Amino acid sequence: MSAPPTESLERLGDAFALTDPSERKRMLVIVNPYATTVSDRLKTLVVAALGGRYAVDAIDTEGRDHATALCREARDEGYDVVVAFGGDGTVNEAANGLAGSSTPLTTLPGGATNVFCKMLGIPGDIVDATEHLLRIADDWQPRRVDLATVNGRRFTFSCGVGLDASVVRRVDSRPRLKSKLGAWYFTYAAVTTFLREYTVRPPRLEAEFADGGRSSGVTAIVQNGDPFTYFNDFPLHVAEGVELDDGQVGGILLRTTRPTAIPTVAFRLFSRRAAVVDHRHIEPFGPVDGLVVRSTDGRPVPVEVDGDWIGDVTEARFGVEPGALTVVA
Repeated sequence: MSAPPTESLERLGDAFALTDPSERKRMLVIVNPYATTVSDRLKTLVVAALGGRYAVDAIDTEGRDHATALCREARDEGYDVVVAFGGDGTVNEAANGLAGSSTPLTTLPGGATNVFCKMLGIPGDIVDATEHLLRIADDWQPRRVDLATVNGRRFTFSCGVGLDASVVRRVDSRPRLKSKLGAWYFTYAAVTTFLREYTVRPPRLEAEFADGGRSSGVTAIVQNGDPFTYFNDFPLHVAEGVELDDGQVGGILLRTTRPTAIPTVAFRLFSRRAAVVDHRHIEPFGPVDGLVVRSTDGRPVPVEVDGDWIGDVTEARFGVEPGALTVVA
């Protein structure tokens, strides 16, 4: 039988402890105390374990955009690395604070899906992820990845306009259920949101590309990398041919939300063989270096970035900042 996570974390610090403390890199751990799997006990154990290899400071976030401000301070104070310990929203705020700097960002899984964490190759289990961060101290290889933008807001992996963002808005309104039920609550929210808001008179969108091409639909998903998200640990793929460091974005337009179309789109999303982009009601696009998505019926539509709803708009302008974020993983 394997050791409990708390016992495993308690042992990690001793296993990786340096004999010369002066060799430790300065690490700031930014903790979202309200993230799905984060607790005071877990935070204490993780910080203690990381102290075997790093000189660690840890700060809890106190509200929206606090992680961004903390990262700007860490950048100016010369930290060697910043760890975002929370969900993808915490990572997004941290990335916005470190954008354009040489201070690397890394992550620990504390949320429901931890998409960017897994995209960087960091395990989704907190014990394995902590051990991973301890090991890379001896193989320190920071690299640069792109950040995509929507109306000036940077995002690390995905932005949704329409149905996807409506689901995120509903999930964000019930944080306790999100924390308790995880991916299953997202599924419930997706079904109920679709039935209430998208079966009759869904919003209409148009995407305009740099070459002058235009496409119409009801939902747009724009990605800075792949996958789109995870259902527990199962990756869900939407865009094809998009990498974190290729200077471009890609994605899909969902042309219709007719009840006959959605079940087969969902089937392809969860299939290991059938691709979403091959569905007759899906129009893939990209890779491109920018696009504009507009409401064509005058109704504001919701927008989410990296799993957080950021508001409703009638126009969303997308771009890419190549190599804007330094990461280590």
